[in-house]
Amino acid sequence: MVPDKDGNMQNVVQGHSNIQDVINSQEVYLSTLIGRFGNRICKGQFTLHGKDYQLACNDGPNHLHGGPKGYHAQVWEAIQMGDNMLALSLTDPYGREGFSGEVRINVEYTWTDDNELKIDYLATTNKQTIINLTHHAFFSLTGLGNPTPTVDDLICEVNADFYLPIDATSIPTGEILKVEGTPFDFRAPKKIGLEINADNEQIRNGSGYDHNFVLNKKEVGELSFAARITDPQSGRTMECWTTEPGLQVYTGNFQTNYPIQTGFTAQRRSAICLEAQHFPDSPNRPYFPSTVLNPGQRYRQTTIYKFGLV
Repeated sequence: MVPDKDGNMQNVVQGHSNIQDVINSQEVYLSTLIGRFGNRICKGQFTLHGKDYQLACNDGPNHLHGGPKGYHAQVWEAIQMGDNMLALSLTDPYGREGFSGEVRINVEYTWTDDNELKIDYLATTNKQTIINLTHHAFFSLTGLGNPTPTVDDLICEVNADFYLPIDATSIPTGEILKVEGTPFDFRAPKKIGLEINADNEQIRNGSGYDHNFVLNKKEVGELSFAARITDPQSGRTMECWTTEPGLQVYTGNFQTNYPIQTGFTAQRRSAICLEAQHFPDSPNRPYFPSTVLNPGQRYRQTTIYKFGLV
């Protein structure tokens, strides 16, 4: 619930009103916690410590967001740590969805006094594995409606000079290209709808924006500014800060007119997702930042969504 410029409070995250609607949702990743591997892996295949692995292929020919039994579909242990903090924990067993290693995950959600939703992730494993956690909130800064307005008029800025082009199945081609001169140039704020339907192969491949941006970083793992979205109508703003090297920007291109919270519906492109993560298909691209986690190591990530007004 976030106030607009006139002080009116509205929900800015699409979701459901009860657990049954979550289970039966037409969008299974609607505002969920994603793992063991966020985004896509080509054909669900990769090789680790000399062994070939085959994961579920639940997005055409590819693996997506941990598979049908990924973290979005698990019941987490939850502890209310205080008025502003929730701690979640999960033990992900060896072999679930084809992944190696038993992984233990702790995720803490904290509201700060600066209107920030801060998400801290920590994970360990007993055997070498891959991991790529992310948060998949469907943000609608204008507020929910029937139907919820599209994101076309949102003004977006992304702190990235490069992005990852994809093939027709949304797998990175392996190139790392400049955003300059393309519809993916959000280095200066611009309306999302300005080039979302551009005559551009990459836009066609993603049916809009569904691409990973290579965030500008001075140091690996630094907590730095990733993106900002502004809704001119309500005056609401939201910034994303993260320690992750990439940001998947998804504009709800595959949303259909389905029900969300009671009385509201989600039409196509009625939300934007800013998914802080490592790059998709990293296990098959050795020159991408590594998603390998070894015993004795700790996976850590911090991502912040900060709300404000123009």
